[in-house]
Amino acid sequence: MEEEARNFINVWLTVLACVCYCYFVSSKLPPGRLRLFSLLPVFSLFAALPLRLSTVLPTGVTAFFVTWLASFKLLLFSFDRGPLSSVPGSHPDPSKSLFLFILFACFPVKIRQAQDYPSPQTPKLPLNFPSKLLLCGVSILVHDHRDKLLLQAHSKLVLLLYSCMLYLFVDMIMGLSNAAARAVLGVELQMPSDEPYLSTSLQDFWGRRWNLTVTDALRHTVYRPLKSFLEPRLGAAWPAAAAAVMAAFLVSGLMHELLYYYMVRARPTWEVTGFFVLQGACVVAEVVAKGAAGGEVEAEQIGGNATDGGVRGGDRYVAVLPAADQEWGGREGH
Repeated sequence: MEEEARNFINVWLTVLACVCYCYFVSSKLPPGRLRLFSLLPVFSLFAALPLRLSTVLPTGVTAFFVTWLASFKLLLFSFDRGPLSSVPGSHPDPSKSLFLFILFACFPVKIRQAQDYPSPQTPKLPLNFPSKLLLCGVSILVHDHRDKLLLQAHSKLVLLLYSCMLYLFVDMIMGLSNAAARAVLGVELQMPSDEPYLSTSLQDFWGRRWNLTVTDALRHTVYRPLKSFLEPRLGAAWPAAAAAVMAAFLVSGLMHELLYYYMVRARPTWEVTGFFVLQGACVVAEVVAKGAAGGEVEAEQIGGNATDGGVRGGDRYVAVLPAADQEWGGREGH
């Protein structure tokens, strides 16, 4: 355990050194290919760092925060876009402060803009951090005694339990990051999620409810660039939006596959990627069906809702959590 703690500290010191390099060196280069080229060593390091860790929780958090989110933010930064770049009138401005640059690069926080969804509102089922922590503890306790509780014979209940554990864990991690950043910055931040258990459809879940930070990253790095590229070539908005949605789901699936590999070090089965591609197809079909029932399909109806969430990161670990649990047990036993 001591060695793992040292490795964890060394990994994050390396991350901080890389981010400082981005701030002091890469930011001085003109946006575009030259800045992107200067960031290639950082992308390589961010992809390799989780392999220096051996326990599931530190590995998963580091891979999610650094290999996925920080890399995507730096990719946008290389073209002078995204939360790390200077935007006229933005406050606070990460490009003018090393501390803010590190904060926004390394943690899943985003200052809420007026156009962001959802708008501030009172939750229908208010769950504060202590109540989520209690529920998570109860879920873990039930999971650890599932044999005695005869849950193994009810696969649907086990999957429901994994879903609850996943939602609570991801929401608490993101919520802690938000709370710390809010205390430091004194500004309103985007909600990490919006009561995903109240979703009324796939479109609602993926586009409006679950893991809004990941959604925002994929919207700007995958959906919008690809839609802008395809629209003039296809001659219509909605086919370009549908293709961009599918691409966002594909990238989300591949990133989940990578996170899963980091945590369990098992050969990819590509089931997670297949799941996300299937979800993308279902969301596009759902939007088209709604349009057929109620009128013309708008491109942003596909892109703004479906692909926002095409990205919804953490949720479909439900499909692989049982396998991860077995692999974790095997690794911990070595």
